[in-house]
Amino acid sequence: MKPLAALLAALLLTATAAAQTYEIAVIPKGTTHEFWKSIHAGACAAAAELQAEGVTVHVIWKGPLREDDREQQVQVVENFTGRRVSGIVLAPLDARALVAPTEAAVRAGIPVVIIDSALNSAAPVSTVSTDNYRGGVLGARRLGALLGGRGKVILLRVLAGSASTEQREAGFLDTVAREFPGLQILSSDQHAGATRDTAYRTAQNLLNRFGRDVTGIFAPNESSATGMLLALKDAGLAGGKVRLVGFDSGTQTVAALKSGDLQGLVVQSPFRMGYLGVKTVVASLRGAQVDRVIDTGCGLVTRENLDQPEIAELLHPPLERYLK
Repeated sequence: MKPLAALLAALLLTATAAAQTYEIAVIPKGTTHEFWKSIHAGACAAAAELQAEGVTVHVIWKGPLREDDREQQVQVVENFTGRRVSGIVLAPLDARALVAPTEAAVRAGIPVVIIDSALNSAAPVSTVSTDNYRGGVLGARRLGALLGGRGKVILLRVLAGSASTEQREAGFLDTVAREFPGLQILSSDQHAGATRDTAYRTAQNLLNRFGRDVTGIFAPNESSATGMLLALKDAGLAGGKVRLVGFDSGTQTVAALKSGDLQGLVVQSPFRMGYLGVKTVVASLRGAQVDRVIDTGCGLVTRENLDQPEIAELLHPPLERYLK
């Protein structure tokens, strides 16, 4: 009987170990911008922490190269559903286009946690993101203060269908209308597109049209802010001649903040987003109740508060420690 008991015990241990091993697919909107690298690092940090607790998590990082390739992101979600991964952490490129593949994954028994940008579905177990509308409010208030409440401004939009940036844009426009009646919106209908290069071309066109009149600009993501920054430099309007407030930290935007070419940066915590995305989906898999909405916070960075420890932590997440 002892050998049989030992065999049963070994089988029980094996089953327990298997139950504590999870494959988590983390699907960003794109894979080139520094923002997504921070999310990747946060996801890996969560896996390392769970490993120390005896829970093995394999993070599978895969997404489209460009942030406008909805079809490819849909295919990635469908492929992971067919592969029967344990859970999915998804930053949806489009609030509507990703509904069907997400709901199909949930019907297949794969919990989904949404990060960064909202999805028009109740199927995901949780949404982990910034309060993007509030981010737009912060951007408007910074630009309004820089201009003394008077001037002519441009909103450079990002991509139609991207819920996160659309909420920032709405927060910006609503706050300008409500709190800064002395600000005139010169343009708010142009989209930067998915990359710095497309943003640069759109920014050039805007400055060719409005360069003599514009006094302030809000760019609501990393690539739009970087593209506009380059266009302002080319037009001789950088260095505060036209006040620029951006969104999301990156090597170029932080350097521009230090040099005075950019006068404000609304930052979120993508590292924390990736970390909490993985922790939340694993908690759900293990039977825990999770919050339907988790706010990862955002704040305003200026040249004056750039070196404060809490700001430095947001601007310089430990990518090298987790991305090897």
